[in-house]
Amino acid sequence: MRYLSAVPAYGRDYKTKKEVLADWKAGKDFLVQDMTDSGYININDKPSDVELHVRYKRLTMVCVIK
Repeated sequence: MRYLSAVPAYGRDYKTKKEVLADWKAGKDFLVQDMTDSGYININDKPSDVELHVRYKRLTMVCVIK
């Protein structure tokens, strides 16, 4: 399994994991911030073998999307 780190795109931020998951399911973009990959990712682009770690709440919390 591969792991990618991402943050909300376009200046968005969230206060709760529930908000992150709601926007993820709505197809909103997240910005990949990883040593090996970059660009935008959303629910339609994520490969099934990737575990996405989304940082939110001013980058202090992590939401894991499998």
